Amino acid sequence: MNIRSRKFYKGLDNYMAVAVAEGFCEGEGATEEEQLCAWQYIADKELWKGLQGFFGRAVADLKERELIK
Repeated sequence: MNIRSRKFYKGLDNYMAVAVAEGFCEGEGATEEEQLCAWQYIADKELWKGLQGFFGRAVADLKERELIK
């Protein structure tokens, strides 16, 4: 699956990516695919660097498991 080519990925902004990844507010009920898109966006934009340590660890884990690039 090429996450970056998904319509959902292309429509994300910083807030929505974090909301979907964490599952709060607008991100509640996101599918697994949408969550992976959000995590890929967070990794691509290096948002994890400015967020809590959980985000960096989650990005590293998802990359290690080859769920995101």
